[in-house]
Amino acid sequence: MIAHNGKVALVTGAGSGIGRAVSLALMREGWGVVLAGRREEALAETLALGGEYAKFSVVEQADVTDPASVRELFAATELVFSRLDVLFNNAGMSAPPIPLEDLTFEQWKRVVDVNLTGVFLCTQGAIKLMKAQTPRGGRIINNGSISATAPRPNSAPYTATKHAITGMTKSTALDGRKYDIACGQIDIGNAATEMTSKMTEGVPQANGTVAVEPRMDVENVARAVVYMASLPLDANVLFMTVMATQMPLVGRG
Repeated sequence: MIAHNGKVALVTGAGSGIGRAVSLALMREGWGVVLAGRREEALAETLALGGEYAKFSVVEQADVTDPASVRELFAATELVFSRLDVLFNNAGMSAPPIPLEDLTFEQWKRVVDVNLTGVFLCTQGAIKLMKAQTPRGGRIINNGSISATAPRPNSAPYTATKHAITGMTKSTALDGRKYDIACGQIDIGNAATEMTSKMTEGVPQANGTVAVEPRMDVENVARAVVYMASLPLDANVLFMTVMATQMPLVGRG
C-alpha cells in the first residue's frame, strides 16, 4: 500500500524531460505532486506513468508566462491540498541556435517570458501560499542549468535567463528567510532527455568544431531534486551541479 508522506510539491514543465522524471521520483517517495504545464495531454501521460504512486497527484494545465494562469494554478493547489511544501521551477525553453545579431525580438522575449518571468510569477505564488499556511514555510528549487555559469555558442537568450535565475535564487533565499522559506538551485549538464538528443549526433563547440557529447541518465537529476526537497527547512542546498562526468564543461571555451 502506498502511503502519502504528507508533503506536496508543484512541478512546472512536468509533461516531459526533467520535469517528468522529477515528478515521478517525488511520487515514488510518497509526495502529492501538482503536475503543471501547458500541454494537458503530456501531463496526463506523466500522471499515468506514476501508476499507483500517482494517486495523491493531480494535473493542472497552466501557462507560467500568464499572471492570471499562475494565480489560478496556486489557487487550485491550495484548494486541493491546502498547502505547498516544494515548488520546482523547471519550465524552460531555448531560442534557435543562431547568431545573436540575427535573433528576432519575439524569439528573445519568448525565452525571457518562460525562463525568467515564469519563475518570478511562480515564486511569487509559492511565497504567498507558503508564508500563510500552517505550519509556515516551504522550499523553492530552481532549475538553473550549466548555462547559468558557462554559455554554449549562439545561446544568448537561454544563457542570459539562466544567469538571471542565479540572481533570483539568491534573492529568494534571502527574502524568504523571514517566512521559513528556503531556496536552492540545481544546475544540470547533459541529462539524457529529448532536449539533449542532438548531443548524440554532435553539437557546436566554442572552438568552432562539432562534437558528440556524453549524457547521463535523467534519474540522477531526479534523485538530486528529491534529496534537496527532503531536507528540513533549517538546511538548504543553495547550489548543486549534476552533470555528465565527461561533458566538456570544465575548461569550456
